[in-house]
Parts: sequence; structure tokens; C-alpha cells
Amino acid sequence: MRHDAAEILAILDAACDRFTFPMLDNGYVYLAATRLALFRSDEDSAMTIEVFGYSVRAGLPDTHVYTFASTLQNRKPISDYESEHAYRDYVAANPFNESNFVRPIDDGPWVDEDLYFVTERTRDVVVRGRRVLLPEPEDYASLGVKLDDPSRVTIFELCRALAEIERDTLLATEAELRHHIPELLTEVLRLDEWHHPDVVDETQRPSGSETFQQLAKVLLTGDERHYAPTHRPNTHWRHWPDGGIL
Repeated sequence: MRHDAAEILAILDAACDRFTFPMLDNGYVYLAATRLALFRSDEDSAMTIEVFGYSVRAGLPDTHVYTFASTLQNRKPISDYESEHAYRDYVAANPFNESNFVRPIDDGPWVDEDLYFVTERTRDVVVRGRRVLLPEPEDYASLGVKLDDPSRVTIFELCRALAEIERDTLLATEAELRHHIPELLTEVLRLDEWHHPDVVDETQRPSGSETFQQLAKVLLTGDERHYAPTHRPNTHWRHWPDGGIL
């Protein structure tokens, strides 16, 4: 079922009101990397937004894949809910959006007991089955990360450094990215940076964002020339200092 541009923006606005649209200064998540992609066919369209970061409540870094689509597949099963009624309420409230989480970094003794610091003796972590050496404390500055305390690296500082050297590995694979998207849709645009609305402010919504107005037109037409932003990208974590502070 194809939506027009106004309907696409209305779906994104509604997701903001339900807190199911990416909030890059989410007080519970230290932001490290983002990516956005558009998919379409003659009948359907979809948008994914990935957020890689760290929440102490989660205990491990993860990549949250937000999917907004006219048709969704692989929705969460009824067994994930307390009752069929709860499941039906969820689907009714979220007819065009779904989420999945990916944990690209393995658990292990590298996480300290407070779930905040990298343990002192850690020299590497396992990222998707491959050992990746950690930067030395003196290397973080060259990766754009200023350590609060060079003697104790936090997990979110590590995530931000790793995002500079392992970005594609930390973000979703193609299968993970397209988990909720029908197979016939073709990718038409992928962005590593863009200007994102500060949706904590209830007056800022995708429908009022130049970025998402243009992306809706790309989804509708398949013509990526409709994406011609005049605002500078702001998706780098430096632009969202309140992320993770709660």
C-alpha cells in the first residue's frame, strides 16, 4: 500500500508522539553512530534509521534499527506479549513501524561491574566474531573522542572511538537492516549523515523538517534528486550532548 508524502510524514510524526522515532539526544543512550536508508517499489516504501550507542540499562552496546514502512514483515510474534489483547493493541498503535536491536559486540569481562567502564586489563573486544584491538588512551583524541579520565575509559567513549574505525561492522548487516522490509523493495538512498529534528521539542517533528520532507518525496518518486538539503548535517554525537546523561 503506497502512501503519499503527507501520509509518510504523518506516520513519522505519530511515531514521535509515541516515542518510537529516533531521539538522538535520548537521555538513556550515549549516541555513537547513525545511518538512514530508503527503500521502495511501485507498491510500497520503507525507511530505516539505525542508532548505534550505549545504554547502561542495556548492559551492552547495541544498534537500534527503526523501520517505518507501508507494509511490514516479520513483526514481533504474539508470544512476545502478555496476551493476545496486548499484541493487538501494540499493532493497532504501531501499524507502520517496528524495531529490532542488534548487539554487534560480544559480552565478556571487558565490561566492568558497574556497566560503565571498560575493565583496565581489556585489550580487545569481539565484534561480530572478530577480535578488534582497543585504541590506546593516547589514540582517542585522534579519533575525535576526548576522554574524561584517560586512566578509566568509559564504554560509551569506546563505542564512539570504535565507530570511527569499525562503523560498518557496528551498524546493521543487510539482513538485519531489511528484517522488517518486504524483499521486493529496492534501496534508493543511503545517508551516513543528515539534519535530524530535535524531537524532544514537541514543536519539532519530521513533517516540519526539510530533511524528511525531501526524503518523503524520494520515497514517493524514487528520484534521489529530491534530496537536496540546505541545512548542515547534525547526526554526529557531538551535536547531542544530552544523550545518555540520565
